[in-house]
Amino acid sequence: MGEVLSQSEIDNLLKALSSGELDVDEMKNTEEKQVKNYDFARPSKFSKEHLRTLEIIFEHFGRLLATNLPAYLRKSVSVDVVNSEVVIYSEFSNALSNPVLLGVVGMQPLSGNIIMEMASNLGFAIVDRLLGGAGNSLDKERDFSEIELSILERIFTVCVNLMQEPWENVVKVNPRLERIETNSQFAQIISPSETIAIVTINLKIGDVEGLVNICLPFATLEPVMDKLNTKYWFSNMQEKDTNTYEDAIETVIDKAMIPVKAVLGTSKISVSDFANLQIGDIIRIDKKVDQELEVFVGNIKKFKALPGYYEDKYAVRVTEVIRKESE
Repeated sequence: MGEVLSQSEIDNLLKALSSGELDVDEMKNTEEKQVKNYDFARPSKFSKEHLRTLEIIFEHFGRLLATNLPAYLRKSVSVDVVNSEVVIYSEFSNALSNPVLLGVVGMQPLSGNIIMEMASNLGFAIVDRLLGGAGNSLDKERDFSEIELSILERIFTVCVNLMQEPWENVVKVNPRLERIETNSQFAQIISPSETIAIVTINLKIGDVEGLVNICLPFATLEPVMDKLNTKYWFSNMQEKDTNTYEDAIETVIDKAMIPVKAVLGTSKISVSDFANLQIGDIIRIDKKVDQELEVFVGNIKKFKALPGYYEDKYAVRVTEVIRKESE
């Protein structure tokens, strides 16, 4: 609403106009409104704020991919969000080449599906790597075999499951890979004229680089559109309890296999004596029978113990825990 003038201000304005101090034509030209063309056939259902929030969500998703995929591929993985844009679904589907990798993903409790399209060179590189190769792509593209699609389904499932955490600040979803399509005609999940948002991610696996497009229909995100803004997203960031991280780290460490060795003692002999050792020869070490042994965890001296037996097996009984003094 514009500023309301008082009666005295109106009188002064009229007086200035009548005296010639103000020119009406000059006042008309002082302000020009910028007119923006509006396409009624393609209404803008995603604002810049919506797209920015989607980019933040998939930047988080990219960090999870870069952390988790190397465990499966044994290759360095880097992920960057390239851009986001709003188009209609027919433009997206018509731009797809063959062969194509399309993962149709359900986003319960949201209705409908989203699509994750992966460049075919990335798909062949993943298959090559999981089958023991160096992770190279093919020089000439071809259709994917059933075995290759089964292998890729595993990686797609891993990627889809990682979507749950980035969406927590907006809505708690349970993403699930429904199927993989290699023909875009069989992935008509919405009307061709429906508005969609596309978030493009650059994925690099070793030396192979390609794009991953996430297709997000407006009909699927419509129930949470009011939550797709950065203010809401940051305000709903849950404070992570440090104890939760400690418990998770402790659980992972508990399953780690580490070498433990008890050193009976050490001794020095000449090379010639070592070369002439025979069965029954005795090597004198620097430990007495009743003296404590040093127990190493990895390469760190951690315990002192006494040697003995346990159920007819050699064993040691820990007598002292060696704690590293704070520096």
